[in-house]
Amino acid sequence: MLTATLVSLGVVFLAELGDRSQLIAMAYALRYRWWIVLTGVAIAACTAHGVSVAIGHFLGATVPTRPMALASGFAFLIFAVWTWRESATGEDSEDQGISTPTASRFALLTVVSPFLLAELGDKTTVATVSLASDHNWLGVWIGTTLGMILADGAAIGVGMLLHQRLPKRLLQIVASLLFLLFGLWMLLDGALGWRPVAVGVVATVVLTAVAAGTAQTLRRRGATPVIAERSKQEA
Repeated sequence: MLTATLVSLGVVFLAELGDRSQLIAMAYALRYRWWIVLTGVAIAACTAHGVSVAIGHFLGATVPTRPMALASGFAFLIFAVWTWRESATGEDSEDQGISTPTASRFALLTVVSPFLLAELGDKTTVATVSLASDHNWLGVWIGTTLGMILADGAAIGVGMLLHQRLPKRLLQIVASLLFLLFGLWMLLDGALGWRPVAVGVVATVVLTAVAAGTAQTLRRRGATPVIAERSKQEA
């Protein structure tokens, strides 16, 4: 059991480094308190890997990744629209006495649901199924869960640092863009198997976002001297 735990922990931890789940965890950390995100990651990892271990060890089957990717893709697209609508208001809800997303009573469920769907169709699920077929199932379950928590915990730390240094509205826009990219990739690549199309669409969205952000920054910098000159004239 100890060997299975250590092997599974190492495999999943290394597999998660630079994986989309780390970016997903970081995106959630831009919106919610770190302990909510980490708890959601732990619940989703424990559940997803428990299902994978049961499938691999007890049933000897495989996880239907495409249906999971389809459901997960739609979930992230919905969450992208939701986050974008919040950023489009242009107002700080805390100043108006409105409950912020970080204090939402449904925050944990919001984190767990898409993350669980994403993990059930991820490559770590396939690795978990394979490990469970050859090693102690309990050790594999514990090891894979701990490996994902450690890897995604590092991403949550990065999200916390960004949350302290960047404006709230910018963070919401970035989170919305990340959720949009995740959703498009899961639908086009994971569900439909169109990887070249997925790469092209994701690259187009990224380039468009960068161009729009650059244009808006230049527009604001150009407007700053004009506003300063008017203030001097009025004074």
